[in-house]
Amino acid sequence: MDRQPTLEGERVLLRPLLEDDWDDLFAIASDPAVWEQHPIHDRWREDVFRTFFADAMEQGGALAIIDKAKDQVIGSTRFQHLEDADGGSIEIGWTFIAPRYWGRGINAEVKQLMLTHAFESVARVDFRVGETNYRSRIALENIGAERTRETELAQYQGKRVLHLVYAITRDAFATGPLMAQASSDD
Repeated sequence: MDRQPTLEGERVLLRPLLEDDWDDLFAIASDPAVWEQHPIHDRWREDVFRTFFADAMEQGGALAIIDKAKDQVIGSTRFQHLEDADGGSIEIGWTFIAPRYWGRGINAEVKQLMLTHAFESVARVDFRVGETNYRSRIALENIGAERTRETELAQYQGKRVLHLVYAITRDAFATGPLMAQASSDD
């Protein structure tokens, strides 16, 4: 599976993340509101975000989210952890979008593009989200992701961080809310 495709929707373009995207992304990430519900709530700090950005570049799979109308970077997302077992799976995550785009369907469009691409190669897509990141949990449920029984425990700054695992299968996506919405838009 190509983890750094170029995908185009009605309002957004997803393309491989570039080192040159640093300034635009940090301008978005430096707003503490972006991270207020995230387990790593201080990612607005330059040193913390620099680590996040470097990891995105090193791991591959990172995409810049571009507002097509303005030709402007408005966020980032990733494909990570490609697995071959049981028909294949991949994780989508690490998504953040400029607050001025929240509640406008941009995240749903990004996820629809990514899921459509992923399901050409894998049977399941996983998402990991911090237990207290209610904004992301609601967004995942709105696109048809279902919480699994899996959880992951991590540590950040000496504190316990619980991540919940959500998933969408190829079949559930084909009949889910994102595809229903796409059909009604036609």
